[in-house]
Amino acid sequence: MSSIHNAEFNSSSLHEVTLRFRLLRQHGFWISADELNKFKNEDGSFLSDIANDPKGLLSLYHAANLLTHNEEPLDEALLFARHHLEVIRCNLKSPLAEQVKRALKIPLPRNIKREEAIYYILEYAQDETYNATIQELAKLEFNRLQRVYLKELKAISLWWKDLSEYVNLGYARDRVVECYFWSYCCLYEEEYARSRIVLAKLLKLTTLLDDTFDEYATLEECRVLSKALERWDERDVSLLPEYLKKFFLRVIENFRDFDDLLEPHEKYRSAYIRSVYKNICKSYLQEAEWSHSGYIPSFHDQVNVSVMSAGGQLVAIGILFGLGDIATNEVFEWAIKKSCTVTACGEVSRFMDDLADFKRGRNKMDVASSVECYMKENNVTSEVALAKVDSLVDHAWKTLNQELFERRDILSIVNQITNFGRSVMFLYHDKRDGYTNSEQVKDALESHYIKPVPM
Repeated sequence: MSSIHNAEFNSSSLHEVTLRFRLLRQHGFWISADELNKFKNEDGSFLSDIANDPKGLLSLYHAANLLTHNEEPLDEALLFARHHLEVIRCNLKSPLAEQVKRALKIPLPRNIKREEAIYYILEYAQDETYNATIQELAKLEFNRLQRVYLKELKAISLWWKDLSEYVNLGYARDRVVECYFWSYCCLYEEEYARSRIVLAKLLKLTTLLDDTFDEYATLEECRVLSKALERWDERDVSLLPEYLKKFFLRVIENFRDFDDLLEPHEKYRSAYIRSVYKNICKSYLQEAEWSHSGYIPSFHDQVNVSVMSAGGQLVAIGILFGLGDIATNEVFEWAIKKSCTVTACGEVSRFMDDLADFKRGRNKMDVASSVECYMKENNVTSEVALAKVDSLVDHAWKTLNQELFERRDILSIVNQITNFGRSVMFLYHDKRDGYTNSEQVKDALESHYIKPVPM
C-alpha cells in the first residue's frame, strides 16, 4: 500500500479514484478529501454526470464512510452518493443492485468482512475482471475455514452445556452461538483460535452476569455479588445466595483456565482480563441501583456508565488476551485506559442497542436508556432523541476512522477491536436486536457456519 500511496495517480474514473481513497484510508494512510475535487463544479457541488455512474457512486459512498471529524466535503459526498443511489437502486441490474441494497443498510467500512465475502464470492463471476481460478480458491478457502469455525463452535457449545447444567441459572439467555459469532467477527483469521475461544467464553460469562443483574437478582444480591467479584476470593462464596454460589466459583475457575492458556511471559495478561470483568460488573451494579430506585440519571452520567456496560473495554482486552507478541503490556495499558478506539466501540454498541431497545419497548425494570435520558433532560420528543443518538453512532465511527491514522503502529489491533463495532452494526441495524432475538440472524448464522459456498 505504501507504493500505491506514493505513486502518481491521474485517473478520471470516479470508481478508481474513490476505491483507491478507501483502500488507502483503511490501511492507515491519510489521503485528503481534495482528491474528490476533480468531480466537482467550481461552486463545490458534485458534477451532475456522476449521478449516472452507479458503480462510481457506490464506490464514493463506501469511501465517504471513512470520514473523520470536521470533514465537511466527505459529509456532503456521503449525502450526495446515498441520495442518488436510493434514486436509481430500483433500475440497477444484478449484481450491482444487490450490492447497493446491502451498502444502504451497512456500508463496507462498517460491515463484517466475512458477511460481505459470502455474497462477493458468488457475485465475482459477473465481474469484468473475473478469474475462475481465483473464485475457486476463494470458495475452497471459505468452506475450509467454515469447518474450522464449526469445530470451535462445537467445543464452545459443549463447554456451555457443562457450565449451564452446573450453575443452573434458568433465567439466563442461551446465546452461546451468538457469543461465538461476536468473537469470530472480531478475529476471523484462522491463526487467532486462542483469542476466539477466550473471547467467546468471556462474553458468555458476561451475559450470565448481565442477566443476573438485569432479570433476577435483588438489589442486595447484586451488591453482594459485585463485592465478591471485586475481592476475587473463593472463600467469599459463603456470602452469596445459594443460586449464585456455583456461578461465582465457575467464573473464578474459568479465569484460571484462561491463565493456563498463556505462555510464561504472558501471565501479566490475567490481571487485565479480571479487571475488565470486575469493571463491567460495577457498571451493571450502578444500572441496577438506578433501576431499582426508579432514578433517571442525566444523559452524561447514563452514557458514562452504559458505554462501559456495553462491553467495548471487555471485548478489547478479550481480543488482546489471546494474541501473540504484538499485544504488548503497553497495548494492554492503552486498551484498559479507555483509548479512543475502545471508547468509540463501546459507544457504537451502547447507542445501537438503545435504538433497538426503544423500538422494542423497555421492560418495567430496565434502566432508562440514553434515548429516554436525552428526552427527559432536554424536554424533546422521541423522534428528536432518536435522531440525536443516531448521530452519536456516526460520531463514534468518525473517531474509529481517525484511529486508523493515529494508531497506525497497531493498525491490526485497532481493526480487530473495531470489528466489534462492525459486528454490532450487523446485529443491530434497522433497530433490530439480533443478539436477544436470534431468529433475526438465523439465516446469517447458517451461512457462516453450516451452509458451504456452492462450488
